[in-house]
Amino acid sequence: MSSHAEASSDESRQPVAVVVGGGLAGITAALALADGGMDVTLLEGRPRLGGLAFSFKRGDLTVDNGQHVYLRCCSAYRWFLDRIDATDLAPLQDRLDVPVLDADRNRLGRLRRTALPVPLHLAKSLATYPHLSLAERANVGRAALALKGLDLDDPALDERDFGSWLAEHGQSARAVEALWDLVGVATLNAVAGECSLALAAMVFKTGLLSDPGAADIGWARVPLGELHDTLARKALDSAGVTIGLRTRVTSISRTENGRWAVEVPEGPDSSGQILTADTVVLAVPQRETHDLLPDGALDDPGRLLDIGTAPILNLHVVYDRKVLKRPFFTALGSPVQWVFDRTEASGLTEGQYLAVSQSAAQDDIDEPVATLRERYLPELERLLPAARGAQVLDFFVTRERTATFAPTPGTGALRPAARTRVPGLYLAGAWTATGWPATMEGAVRSGVGAADAALVAQGRPRGHLFREAA
Repeated sequence: MSSHAEASSDESRQPVAVVVGGGLAGITAALALADGGMDVTLLEGRPRLGGLAFSFKRGDLTVDNGQHVYLRCCSAYRWFLDRIDATDLAPLQDRLDVPVLDADRNRLGRLRRTALPVPLHLAKSLATYPHLSLAERANVGRAALALKGLDLDDPALDERDFGSWLAEHGQSARAVEALWDLVGVATLNAVAGECSLALAAMVFKTGLLSDPGAADIGWARVPLGELHDTLARKALDSAGVTIGLRTRVTSISRTENGRWAVEVPEGPDSSGQILTADTVVLAVPQRETHDLLPDGALDDPGRLLDIGTAPILNLHVVYDRKVLKRPFFTALGSPVQWVFDRTEASGLTEGQYLAVSQSAAQDDIDEPVATLRERYLPELERLLPAARGAQVLDFFVTRERTATFAPTPGTGALRPAARTRVPGLYLAGAWTATGWPATMEGAVRSGVGAADAALVAQGRPRGHLFREAA
């Protein structure tokens, strides 16, 4: 990786940008800045791109660190997939269809939509949903209408928790478990009682109450690394972005002429250098951002450290035979949350590989593998009769202890905007003020926001991305 030379006096020179961090936020920012005509370098401390949505090898298998999905309403992530030529590799359902298995009652229900307009698109599914009583279903409908009427711009919503709001609107503990948390835990990484009403309202209004197809689910049918590393790197190369992997930035500072000096120490892929840029985008986690921020960049940089984190645990089980017929399901009355069939994507040719995704996993995140195996394998047998007697060929665990920011009440006020108080310095990351929870969509939107602000400041053109996703 070569450093950029100091600027000449030629005012027509191409403006230079350095993006720090190669997750989805950083990749998006780099692509958008390059598309806007800037000379971009992307620096990432890991030996790969993709941030917390990546793959690795385990023997002959290619394994995702966790199961990631997106929805049809995720316009920014869908733009990202299109931009890296990966749309066909992560298709959406034709229509929302979620199998919901009650372990205690051994009963299968489904959350499905029709082509009718909102809110009638879910009316038939809710009317026949077997996991709630008739009275509970009616109360869910009334709560949904009340949720639809909330003003997402009202700052008071961020101070309240979603669980107490649901209780005030007649939602039983069963309704919270069988519907609201079923969706909310997977998208927000928190149970209703520990989640900001503002973020929960945003998720449900956007995903279930905005457009009939908004909640249709998409997921990668190939390893995530093929999308977020291989194809992303190809798109960055084509856009002219210089990529520095295993390159960790240790400091950024303003130069005497008002530009930025980005210091990269000597490392495996770097001889140690200082890059000079007009624009810097910090697309790293909040604690790392805090440590890199120059004085005066934010009014109160310590607030970044008040943004908590929440874990996600993934259990990976390889059976000697097929035990699940569906591509995925979610469970009630069991510690198991969501189960996906990853057999084909992993390259497994015999048996079946299931990924069990456990959000809001504070109680399990540090448990030994043996304990988790003892706890969850019997549950999978209870949920999947075909697993009884099947041989478990492999069982392993991936842990992301700081997978997302914690969406607790009050967090919205802590999340910073893309633009800082210092000209030319911008922030990106799902934890910034996107209005979305910590999802792939939120990460991409943050990259859009940072690049948008930088291009406007440089007087550069903005592409169609900003009209569709900003």
